[in-house]
Amino acid sequence: MMILEFFIWGAWLPLIWGYMGKDGLNFTDTQVAWVGSAFAIASVIGIFFSNQFADRNFPAEKFMAFSHLVGGVAILAMYWVKDFPTFFGLMLVHSLFYVPTISVANSLAFTHLQDAKKEFGLVRMGGTIGWILAAWPLYFILQGKTGVDAVSASRNIFLVSGAASLALAFFSLSLPHTPPKKANAGEKLAWLRSAKFLGKPFLLVLFIVTFIDSTIHNGYFLMAGGFLGSNTVGIKPEWIMPVMSIGQIAEILTMIVLGAVLARLGWKTTMTLGILGHAARFGVFAFMPENQTVIILVQVLHGICYAFFFATLYIFIDAAFPKDVRSSAQGLFNLLVLGLGDLAAKWIFIPLQGSLTSPEGVVNYRSLFLWPTGLALGASVLLLVAFWPPKELSSEVEVKH
Repeated sequence: MMILEFFIWGAWLPLIWGYMGKDGLNFTDTQVAWVGSAFAIASVIGIFFSNQFADRNFPAEKFMAFSHLVGGVAILAMYWVKDFPTFFGLMLVHSLFYVPTISVANSLAFTHLQDAKKEFGLVRMGGTIGWILAAWPLYFILQGKTGVDAVSASRNIFLVSGAASLALAFFSLSLPHTPPKKANAGEKLAWLRSAKFLGKPFLLVLFIVTFIDSTIHNGYFLMAGGFLGSNTVGIKPEWIMPVMSIGQIAEILTMIVLGAVLARLGWKTTMTLGILGHAARFGVFAFMPENQTVIILVQVLHGICYAFFFATLYIFIDAAFPKDVRSSAQGLFNLLVLGLGDLAAKWIFIPLQGSLTSPEGVVNYRSLFLWPTGLALGASVLLLVAFWPPKELSSEVEVKH
């Protein structure tokens, strides 16, 4: 399930930007930004509708099947579309049906795992493998093509992604039956009930920290490619993606040990280490930008950044929220990870980089990367000082709710 879930996303995301550019569909920067915002829009809408349906109305496996069927047809159709309104409309439809399945896939897995702390890292590792299986072959196949040939070949990302989505739609019907949970009296809106839990101080602190870390995480993908390919670092364009993919390999390895790390260090320390991974990586970018070897090696910290914070976050959410709002609770935090954090990164780091770029086009990378470094350090301090979850989290939640 996880392999196919992230294969769908990995097939189109790395290569769609070049396809929409001047050698492809020739969309304007504003049009490209709208397409890039489809996930953020879907993450907001999904809280009120899709995740609500998954919690209250439909078995999770049938929700997955229907969503990937519709989303798969939408992204398949993008293969033939070249005008912006239709292209954006189809991407929005795909996102509206795909994005909620990330939360539902998590909650479905948690429902059937005997020990989420120990086992979820291994399950979620399949998502990273799926992304690599999609993104790497397509990248290297299309790398040698130029001009019209490259544009024509790039369209195939939608066929690959759509086929994977349809495959997951049918496969989802074979997943374990996961029925919706009945609501308590007067609490039919799962998204509203999950949002009320942010009144608990430890969950509110985690919500704020997640927003900050999601902004930093999305900022990495906005800035790292240009930084690695700059004259300062000097990595050739064809090697930028492979270098960044070192982090994905490290992510697989980190997922394997996540269960053991959580058992030994606990929630707070594990997530704090994940945030500090961002601080260390951006700190190296800021102070050692001309040391290409170190810049390449520090990509391994991506595994710690993702697994120790985000994968741990999903496990914690499942333990901290009652089971009848499990999808909505996952969606509430995915609103930050996939939506608001992504938008904040674009609105903060893109203008910031522009303001730190000289008329000759040279970026002051030290000043630029000190910002995410400082944000990461601040978020880690906030987590250490103010995040105090109950020791027996799962037991407490079940007793009270």
